[in-house]
Amino acid sequence: MSDPQKNNSRSMAMLITSMVIWGSIGIFRRYIPLPSAVLAASRGVIGSLFLALFLKLRGRKIRGGLTGRQIAWYTVCGALMGFNWLLLFEAYNYTSVAIATLCYYMMPVFVMLASAAVFKDRLTAGKLACVGVCLLGMLLVTGVIGGGLPSAGAGKGILMGLAAAVLYACVVMMNKKVSGADPYEKTIVQLLASSAILAPYVLRTGLGASEMNGFGLLMFLIVGIVHTGIAYALYFGCIEGLRAQTVALFSYMDPIVAVLLSALLLSEPLTLPMIAGVILVIGGAIASELIHS
Repeated sequence: MSDPQKNNSRSMAMLITSMVIWGSIGIFRRYIPLPSAVLAASRGVIGSLFLALFLKLRGRKIRGGLTGRQIAWYTVCGALMGFNWLLLFEAYNYTSVAIATLCYYMMPVFVMLASAAVFKDRLTAGKLACVGVCLLGMLLVTGVIGGGLPSAGAGKGILMGLAAAVLYACVVMMNKKVSGADPYEKTIVQLLASSAILAPYVLRTGLGASEMNGFGLLMFLIVGIVHTGIAYALYFGCIEGLRAQTVALFSYMDPIVAVLLSALLLSEPLTLPMIAGVILVIGGAIASELIHS
């Protein structure tokens, strides 16, 4: 068993790999000609099947040890996760990968504010300062400071990214509320629930696969297998070998990777105000994690 007070180098490599994988998802989404609901629902199915196969190959049985209350709770979490992915994938369609991802990573701010409202956590001056820094950074990233209000399309993408962050915050808080469950089993339940909640909408609106080609199919499978199945397996496989604070802080590699890849591979603009905003958003979020710890 790993020492919880000491970071394991193998676990650290697994964590970094999972963060790099998640940070690249916006790039892959750009090349998948499918509606966001179809992609989100498919991601849940493919990811859950991969995790089930992963456990079988490792000789671990799905014990079904979750209680009825846990299954109900994680089903609700999974439903929120499905809409969270739907909004994030749509945000990529309306604004840049960098902006959508950074809107998404306003999640710690929403967790902090919600914890104060729901759990009566005290909002200290330090926590409020982190909120202010993140908000200032977001105004710089979205171009409100210096460039005025974004266009209608970009504004829609920003709002979708922020809405996805709110749902992400709900999922994080709900997962903390129920403990004692096997991380793989609860993730499989949530992934299946995310697909189930989106299935009626997908069946009503259609698959929209008329423009799908071989390259798009490859990107689709990568998002399902690599960005969901493999990334979750790596992430949960490294938790026991790392300190909780290390996991929380290294999670912010995800938006950094997204911003860099969007500039390098998609030639999305990265101006000095945007760079300053990126630093403020991520710096404020990291500071909030340090204050919580």
